[in-house]
Amino acid sequence: MDELIEKVELALNNIRPYLIADGGNVDVLEITPDFTVKLEFTGSCGSCPMSSMTFKAGIEEAILKNVPEIKKVEAINMVAFGA
Repeated sequence: MDELIEKVELALNNIRPYLIADGGNVDVLEITPDFTVKLEFTGSCGSCPMSSMTFKAGIEEAILKNVPEIKKVEAINMVAFGA
């Protein structure tokens, strides 16, 4: 799993500059045995109403595209769009 975490981190590194510029970031919490990545938004991303759009259009897409072994991506503290 360490190799997968490394691949996921590399995929996230393409997105992180944009998150950091807005005062946030994302951390990989775990990769489950069924190849689900669990993420946590940090900083401003944890409370941003746009985090669901950032997640779908950026983070999830980057991980699934760059790490084909991953089947699903979940954010444990994502704010629903429009909330």
